[in-house]
Amino acid sequence: MVSWIRTMFTQKDELATIFCAGFPLEMEQIVKKAVQLIPRKTHRNISSCVTTEEITYLSCNRIIRFPYRMYLLEMDNDLVLKMNDAERLILHCIYSRNCDGYVRQKHVKELLSTNIPEWVIPYIVKVCDEYVVEILQMVYEKLEGKNTDVIRQFCANNKKIFCRSYNRMISYWNEFYREDCYRFDDYVGRKLFIECFGATRTMNCTKEA
Repeated sequence: MVSWIRTMFTQKDELATIFCAGFPLEMEQIVKKAVQLIPRKTHRNISSCVTTEEITYLSCNRIIRFPYRMYLLEMDNDLVLKMNDAERLILHCIYSRNCDGYVRQKHVKELLSTNIPEWVIPYIVKVCDEYVVEILQMVYEKLEGKNTDVIRQFCANNKKIFCRSYNRMISYWNEFYREDCYRFDDYVGRKLFIECFGATRTMNCTKEA
Protein backbone atom coordinates (compact mmCIF):
# COMPACT_ATOMS: atom_id res chain seq x y z
CA MET A 1 0.00 0.00 0.00
CA VAL A 2 1.37 3.42 -0.93
CA SER A 3 2.70 5.58 1.87
CA TRP A 4 0.01 8.25 1.76
CA ILE A 5 -2.71 5.85 2.90
CA ARG A 6 -3.18 4.68 6.46
CA THR A 7 -3.90 0.97 6.72
CA MET A 8 -6.92 -0.38 8.57
CA PHE A 9 -6.62 -0.09 12.35
CA THR A 10 -7.34 -3.07 14.55
CA GLN A 11 -8.23 -0.96 17.57
CA LYS A 12 -11.09 1.52 17.44
CA ASP A 13 -9.37 4.04 19.70
CA GLU A 14 -6.59 4.56 17.14
CA LEU A 15 -9.03 5.79 14.53
CA ALA A 16 -10.87 7.83 17.17
CA THR A 17 -7.62 9.59 18.01
CA ILE A 18 -7.23 10.66 14.38
CA PHE A 19 -10.72 12.12 14.19
CA CYS A 20 -10.58 13.69 17.67
CA ALA A 21 -7.78 15.92 16.37
CA GLY A 22 -10.31 17.65 14.14
CA PHE A 23 -12.57 18.94 16.92
CA PRO A 24 -12.34 21.07 20.10
CA LEU A 25 -10.64 19.35 23.03
CA GLU A 26 -13.77 19.45 25.16
CA MET A 27 -15.54 17.28 22.56
CA GLU A 28 -13.06 14.40 22.78
CA GLN A 29 -15.32 11.92 24.56
CA ILE A 30 -18.34 12.57 22.36
CA VAL A 31 -16.18 12.25 19.22
CA LYS A 32 -14.84 8.91 20.45
CA LYS A 33 -18.37 7.71 21.13
CA ALA A 34 -19.49 8.68 17.63
CA VAL A 35 -16.46 7.13 15.93
CA GLN A 36 -16.99 3.82 17.69
CA LEU A 37 -20.24 3.44 15.75
CA ILE A 38 -18.68 3.94 12.33
CA PRO A 39 -18.33 0.65 10.39
CA ARG A 40 -14.78 -0.42 9.57
CA LYS A 41 -15.68 -1.59 6.06
CA THR A 42 -14.18 0.47 3.25
CA HIS A 43 -15.15 1.43 -0.28
CA ARG A 44 -14.34 -1.44 -2.65
CA ASN A 45 -12.77 -3.23 0.32
CA ILE A 46 -9.54 -1.29 0.02
CA SER A 47 -7.23 -1.82 2.95
CA SER A 48 -7.26 1.77 4.14
CA CYS A 49 -9.25 4.05 6.41
CA VAL A 50 -7.87 7.51 5.75
CA THR A 51 -5.02 9.24 3.99
CA THR A 52 -1.96 10.36 5.91
CA GLU A 53 -2.32 13.73 4.16
CA GLU A 54 -4.07 16.05 6.60
CA ILE A 55 -5.74 19.44 6.52
CA THR A 56 -4.65 21.80 9.29
CA TYR A 57 -6.56 24.85 10.52
CA LEU A 58 -6.76 27.15 13.51
CA SER A 59 -10.28 26.64 14.89
CA CYS A 60 -11.86 27.40 18.27
CA ASN A 61 -8.47 28.58 19.59
CA ARG A 62 -6.85 25.27 18.72
CA ILE A 63 -4.83 23.81 15.87
CA ILE A 64 -7.01 21.06 14.42
CA ARG A 65 -6.15 18.35 11.89
CA PHE A 66 -8.34 15.99 9.90
CA PRO A 67 -7.64 13.54 7.05
CA TYR A 68 -7.80 14.84 3.52
CA ARG A 69 -9.84 11.76 2.58
CA MET A 70 -11.50 8.88 4.40
CA TYR A 71 -12.66 5.61 2.82
CA LEU A 72 -15.05 4.14 5.39
CA LEU A 73 -18.54 3.14 4.30
CA GLU A 74 -21.53 5.00 5.68
CA MET A 75 -23.30 4.02 8.87
CA ASP A 76 -26.64 2.25 8.91
CA ASN A 77 -29.35 4.93 9.05
CA ASP A 78 -30.99 3.27 12.06
CA LEU A 79 -27.80 3.85 14.05
CA VAL A 80 -27.60 7.45 12.90
CA LEU A 81 -31.13 8.12 14.12
CA LYS A 82 -30.17 6.87 17.58
CA MET A 83 -27.33 9.41 17.89
CA ASN A 84 -27.81 12.75 19.59
CA ASP A 85 -27.48 16.04 17.69
CA ALA A 86 -23.79 16.58 18.51
CA GLU A 87 -22.87 13.03 17.53
CA ARG A 88 -24.66 13.37 14.22
CA LEU A 89 -22.90 16.66 13.46
CA ILE A 90 -19.55 15.01 14.18
CA LEU A 91 -20.51 12.17 11.86
CA HIS A 92 -21.45 14.61 9.08
CA CYS A 93 -18.13 16.44 9.49
CA ILE A 94 -16.16 13.21 9.24
CA TYR A 95 -18.08 12.00 6.18
CA SER A 96 -17.63 15.36 4.45
CA ARG A 97 -14.10 14.02 3.82
CA ASN A 98 -15.37 10.82 2.18
CA CYS A 99 -13.85 9.68 -1.10
CA ASP A 100 -17.28 9.61 -2.76
CA GLY A 101 -18.48 13.02 -3.93
CA TYR A 102 -22.14 12.06 -3.53
CA VAL A 103 -21.49 11.07 0.09
CA ARG A 104 -19.70 14.36 0.74
CA GLN A 105 -22.60 16.29 -0.76
CA LYS A 106 -25.14 14.41 1.37
CA HIS A 107 -23.34 15.12 4.62
CA VAL A 108 -22.47 18.74 3.82
CA LYS A 109 -26.18 19.27 3.16
CA GLU A 110 -26.87 18.04 6.69
CA LEU A 111 -24.25 20.40 8.12
CA LEU A 112 -25.85 23.32 6.30
CA SER A 113 -29.24 22.47 7.78
CA THR A 114 -27.99 23.48 11.26
CA ASN A 115 -27.01 26.83 12.72
CA ILE A 116 -23.42 25.83 11.80
CA PRO A 117 -21.46 25.74 15.07
CA GLU A 118 -17.99 27.25 14.88
CA TRP A 119 -16.29 23.85 14.98
CA VAL A 120 -18.17 22.76 11.84
CA ILE A 121 -16.87 25.66 9.73
CA PRO A 122 -13.50 24.07 8.76
CA TYR A 123 -15.24 21.12 7.16
CA ILE A 124 -17.59 23.31 5.12
CA VAL A 125 -14.84 25.65 3.93
CA LYS A 126 -12.50 22.83 2.96
CA VAL A 127 -15.02 20.95 0.81
CA CYS A 128 -15.59 24.14 -1.19
CA ASP A 129 -12.14 24.10 -2.78
CA GLU A 130 -12.86 20.76 -4.47
CA TYR A 131 -14.21 19.73 -7.86
CA VAL A 132 -17.89 18.96 -7.12
CA VAL A 133 -19.52 22.17 -8.28
CA GLU A 134 -22.91 21.00 -7.01
CA ILE A 135 -21.55 21.24 -3.46
CA LEU A 136 -20.31 24.78 -4.07
CA GLN A 137 -23.72 25.72 -5.44
CA MET A 138 -25.47 24.17 -2.45
CA VAL A 139 -23.27 26.01 0.04
CA TYR A 140 -23.64 29.30 -1.81
CA GLU A 141 -27.42 29.03 -1.93
CA LYS A 142 -27.47 28.41 1.82
CA LEU A 143 -25.12 31.27 2.73
CA GLU A 144 -25.97 33.90 0.11
CA GLY A 145 -27.18 37.07 1.75
CA LYS A 146 -26.68 35.67 5.26
CA ASN A 147 -24.44 37.00 8.02
CA THR A 148 -21.26 34.96 7.58
CA ASP A 149 -19.00 37.01 9.85
CA VAL A 150 -17.93 33.95 11.86
CA ILE A 151 -16.96 32.08 8.68
CA ARG A 152 -15.15 35.14 7.35
CA GLN A 153 -13.18 35.42 10.58
CA PHE A 154 -12.23 31.75 10.40
CA CYS A 155 -10.97 32.24 6.84
CA ALA A 156 -9.02 35.36 7.84
CA ASN A 157 -7.45 33.47 10.75
CA ASN A 158 -6.33 30.81 8.31
CA LYS A 159 -5.25 33.16 5.55
CA LYS A 160 -2.46 31.02 4.09
CA ILE A 161 -4.45 27.82 3.64
CA PHE A 162 -7.56 29.81 2.70
CA CYS A 163 -5.67 31.46 -0.16
CA ARG A 164 -4.47 28.04 -1.30
CA SER A 165 -8.10 26.93 -1.26
CA TYR A 166 -9.10 29.94 -3.33
CA ASN A 167 -6.46 29.13 -5.93
CA ARG A 168 -7.46 25.47 -5.90
CA MET A 169 -11.06 26.46 -6.56
CA ILE A 170 -9.90 28.54 -9.54
CA SER A 171 -7.89 25.60 -10.89
CA TYR A 172 -10.95 23.33 -10.87
CA TRP A 173 -13.02 26.01 -12.60
CA ASN A 174 -10.35 26.34 -15.28
CA GLU A 175 -10.02 22.58 -15.73
CA PHE A 176 -13.64 21.43 -15.59
CA TYR A 177 -16.13 24.32 -15.76
CA ARG A 178 -14.67 27.06 -17.91
CA GLU A 179 -16.46 25.80 -21.02
CA ASP A 180 -19.87 26.14 -19.32
CA CYS A 181 -18.98 29.29 -17.34
CA TYR A 182 -16.41 31.21 -19.38
CA ARG A 183 -16.36 34.32 -17.20
CA PHE A 184 -14.75 33.57 -13.83
CA ASP A 185 -16.75 36.45 -12.32
CA ASP A 186 -19.90 34.40 -12.94
CA TYR A 187 -18.56 31.17 -11.42
CA VAL A 188 -20.34 30.09 -8.24
CA GLY A 189 -17.02 29.25 -6.54
CA ARG A 190 -15.81 32.83 -6.93
CA LYS A 191 -19.10 34.20 -5.63
CA LEU A 192 -18.95 31.87 -2.63
CA PHE A 193 -15.37 32.70 -1.69
CA ILE A 194 -15.77 36.46 -2.09
CA GLU A 195 -19.34 37.08 -0.94
CA CYS A 196 -19.58 34.50 1.83
CA PHE A 197 -16.02 33.60 2.87
CA GLY A 198 -14.54 37.08 2.58
CA ALA A 199 -11.75 36.63 0.03
CA THR A 200 -10.32 40.08 -0.78
CA ARG A 201 -7.44 41.69 -2.65
CA THR A 202 -5.76 42.50 0.66
CA MET A 203 -5.40 38.77 1.29
CA ASN A 204 -3.28 38.54 -1.87
CA CYS A 205 -4.80 35.15 -2.69
CA THR A 206 -4.52 35.88 -6.40
CA LYS A 207 -4.89 38.89 -8.65
CA GLU A 208 -8.43 37.60 -9.35
CA ALA A 209 -9.50 38.12 -5.74
